[in-house]
Amino acid sequence: MSKKIRVLLAEDEPALAQIVKESLETRDFEVILCHDGVQAKEALEKNDLEILVLDVMMPKKDGFTLAKEIRKENNNIPIIFLTAKSQTKDVVEGFALGGNDYLKKPFSVEELIVRIKNLLGRTKPSNSSKEFKIGEYHFSAAKQELQHKSGTALGLTHRESELLYNLCLNKNQLLDRNEILQKLWGQDDFFSARSMDVFISKLRKKLKNDSSVQIVNVRGYGYKLIC
Repeated sequence: MSKKIRVLLAEDEPALAQIVKESLETRDFEVILCHDGVQAKEALEKNDLEILVLDVMMPKKDGFTLAKEIRKENNNIPIIFLTAKSQTKDVVEGFALGGNDYLKKPFSVEELIVRIKNLLGRTKPSNSSKEFKIGEYHFSAAKQELQHKSGTALGLTHRESELLYNLCLNKNQLLDRNEILQKLWGQDDFFSARSMDVFISKLRKKLKNDSSVQIVNVRGYGYKLIC
């Protein structure tokens, strides 16, 4: 029997929260349900969780504020925002605060499940078992680890590792923006594109100790890993 995925669901609409919780539990998820941001923060501190699904508009503490607090202590656990907001500035703020994905209401539970599994790397296995040399770095896609020649090792999230893996496969060549969005995010809409931009920024920071390595944005077309 496969291990259940442990999810924190923070949603203040009782009917929606119960529907999503029960639907996830019938699909082999273990769900801890909270109805406000304060409860959610306490639940995160007391439980071993794999992913957070946070409503943006919650009483006591909203999802954005909660995510900001979480990211001060934990930069790895994936966060999916649930929201009725669709303003560009709200989406940008959500990703800037450390969100990994953004699901607009109303949404289907099936779509939520796909996004959870994608972020956790529970989709079909990729052939990311190769090792790559990136300037002064060694990248192990299998271990999701980036190691500098000085010995400093940085852990990567599943999404960071998959994105860097695809950049390495196309080293010094253009990685088409729409193709990689479809491959890793399942769609190439604005929200997914914004999410990818955030992950590119995270990878740039992790590669910053070698000035010969760059991830270049070819505006309107995609990215190049140059080294």
